[in-house]
Amino acid sequence: MSYLVLNGLSKRYGEMVAVDSLSLSVEQGEFISLLGPSGCGKTTTLQMIAGFIEPTSGGIMLAGRDLNRVPANKRGLGLVFQNYALFPHMTAAQNVAFGLEMQGMGRQERVRRVGEALEMVGLAHLADRHPARMSGGQQQRVALARALVIKPSMLLLDEPLSNLDAKLREEMQLELRAIQRTVGTTTVLVTHDQSEALALSDRIVVMNHGRVEQVADPYSAYEDPVSRFVGGFLGKANVFAVQAAQHEGQACARIGEAHVALDGRPVPIGQVIVRPEKIAFDQASASALPGKMRARVFQGNHWLCQVETSVGEVLVIRQNDGIPVPPEGSTVHLRWHAPDMRPVEAAREDGACR
Repeated sequence: MSYLVLNGLSKRYGEMVAVDSLSLSVEQGEFISLLGPSGCGKTTTLQMIAGFIEPTSGGIMLAGRDLNRVPANKRGLGLVFQNYALFPHMTAAQNVAFGLEMQGMGRQERVRRVGEALEMVGLAHLADRHPARMSGGQQQRVALARALVIKPSMLLLDEPLSNLDAKLREEMQLELRAIQRTVGTTTVLVTHDQSEALALSDRIVVMNHGRVEQVADPYSAYEDPVSRFVGGFLGKANVFAVQAAQHEGQACARIGEAHVALDGRPVPIGQVIVRPEKIAFDQASASALPGKMRARVFQGNHWLCQVETSVGEVLVIRQNDGIPVPPEGSTVHLRWHAPDMRPVEAAREDGACR
């Protein structure tokens, strides 16, 4: 039996649907990310798990225990918020010890547990420092230690890294994942940051308008999105309309002037996604899509290019391998292979959640 089970979980505010019949099973020790744009229902889902919001309908089971009628302070969950919610008048050690004091734990055991928690997040040397004299990353670690020191049945993270700068956020992603693997606590993260979800998760739950669009491991969600929404939200994507065609006696997928050989694969129906990094600059041929380089941006390890074509703007990402990309204003020809085209369903437009 799964460790956490959400069964038909819904939350409505009058006519507005925040979460719509969400069902999800999470295994013990798994790291799950709820990913989606603002208003998609991910934070509402987390708050229902935490007990801060009462569901309109549906059930929440944790380790075989029905949480629907259990108050938030009795659920035994560890919480880390976007603003860390540290007590400014307390030292790091006092902040971490707060939950243990509320549990009535004796001083000797409390001091031992606090020391272990601060050591785990690399802050044992700052035990007596107040939050105001700490960096954002250090405060985040204190908040994480405070959540883990009570040995929670599950860890809930609500945009915990969003206040950090880009470099520190990447560093903290590595540390957070390493700590979670070491402790083994089942973790649910809410984020709108696609790279964060890809880096941290065992599985990603992509949400849109209060519904689950796709649940998959990061690689599968990125490489095989089930809808245009997932493909476009989880990284950059080019969306093309496809027509069946023949070229030199072979079945092809026609996109603009390009005839992409299918090599025995079925013709994709409707729309396909092609990731920008799958597209190469090539010589003129029947299988290449001609266009004009509108803009190119150097981003260190790669080039981001915008190419105007007969089927609209196409994004191309080329790794910086020392070979310059074509200059702006030049005529180019774009080529990709049949396995790089992923058929997708149209994005959902109904049931919008504000």
